[in-house]
Amino acid sequence: MNVHEYQAAELLARHGIPVNTGGVATTPEEAVAVAAEHAGAGAVAVKAQVHTGGRGKAGGIKLARTPDEVRAAAAAILGLDIRGHLVQRVLVVPAVDIDREFYLGVVLDRPRRRNVLMASAEGGVDIEEVARERPEQIIRALADPLLGLHPYQAREVGFALGLPAARVGGFASIALKLYAAYVAEDATLAEINPLILTGDGDWLALDSKMSFDDNALFRHPDTEALRDMAEENATEIEARAHGISFVKLDGDIGCIVNGAGLAMATMDAVKLHGGEPANFLDVGGGASADQVATAFELVTADPNVRAILINIFGGITRGDVVAEGITDALGTVSVTVPIVVRLSGTNAEEGRLLLAAAGLIAVDTMDEAAAQVVRGAR
Repeated sequence: MNVHEYQAAELLARHGIPVNTGGVATTPEEAVAVAAEHAGAGAVAVKAQVHTGGRGKAGGIKLARTPDEVRAAAAAILGLDIRGHLVQRVLVVPAVDIDREFYLGVVLDRPRRRNVLMASAEGGVDIEEVARERPEQIIRALADPLLGLHPYQAREVGFALGLPAARVGGFASIALKLYAAYVAEDATLAEINPLILTGDGDWLALDSKMSFDDNALFRHPDTEALRDMAEENATEIEARAHGISFVKLDGDIGCIVNGAGLAMATMDAVKLHGGEPANFLDVGGGASADQVATAFELVTADPNVRAILINIFGGITRGDVVAEGITDALGTVSVTVPIVVRLSGTNAEEGRLLLAAAGLIAVDTMDEAAAQVVRGAR
């Protein structure tokens, strides 16, 4: 689950991290009032609040020096489409005298199975761009799974960034607090970009981002209450309501699979044969007619889908029962694109016979199914 920048800043402030305090507005007039409250007669930054990056490049961040400029900036940003996200609110914060910018973040390093603190002296730009083009500019410190991030590690990162000794203590304090927030809030990402040194030598989190583990939200009802449904994919919301794991992707081959690992392998197989998955979809261990019908509705809601691959391993569920579920679902949902079904496991042969009798392409290997569905999409 993602939250807006202003919400992430509020969470980090609770953990003692200095943030650039401002206010949120949904109209140009509200933006003018917020600017007067938080910056007086000073300049402000008006920032689009959407769950995506690249806001500055898309015109979603503007500097304003007068009430008329604030009003014009808010009017230009509100309603703006940024990477498919419609801006419905803006954050208005005081303009800051920036001396130096840094990147600071905490994320899970999956290969090492450790949380990692990452920092770079190239703040204010996409960290992915730095990692791709100048990976040596990213400093990392792995946290101990039991003991966490040590103060000496945070200080080492500060020195590696080239900070003068007088500034390392302040940096280390923020790094340790960011790590503590990441752990306490069950986050999957806690990021400050940029973390700045002001002209007066103070540290300030200028832009904050946090993402949270959905599986841990039961421990954080206050955090879950921050969810902005308007920022989430409507199909993903519907899938969640039906207990189906669904993630929208950019391809044209719809995938309906039972099991998350098998779903990932299915997408790999589709790409291996030159296709592009349109989604990740896991119907879970079972595959009843109702579940399959819902899955068809979710997948076909995407107008880009040109073929559908159903990949079922019959372990908990028998293959013939799955086949009956698929044929029953097709009696209630209109599907006009080619469908390829791969059945394997218990009673798979009986299931394939049922599917063939219904006029569907049924195969027994994932590789063959991927090749067939890519040809069908073309």
